Amino acid sequence: MVDKTKVEEVLNRIRPALQRDRGDVELVEVTADNVVKVRLRGACGSCPMSMMTLKGGIEAEMKRSIPEVKAVEAV
Repeated sequence: MVDKTKVEEVLNRIRPALQRDRGDVELVEVTADNVVKVRLRGACGSCPMSMMTLKGGIEAEMKRSIPEVKAVEAV
C-alpha cells in the first residue's frame, strides 16, 4: 500500500496552486489497491474544470511522484 505520508507530500506541493484560485485538496484515504481518494475544497469543489484539475493535475503529479498510485478519485 502507498504510504500516506508520501501522498501528503505530493499534495503539499500541489496545494499552493489550488489555493491561488481559492481552492484546496484534502486527503480522504489511500485504499488497499493504491487509489488515492481526495476531497476538492473551496472554489475547486464547485469549479466546472475540477475534473481536469483532478486528472490532469493532481493525478498526473501523484503518478509521476509515486508510480504505485493507480488513480486519484474525488469523493
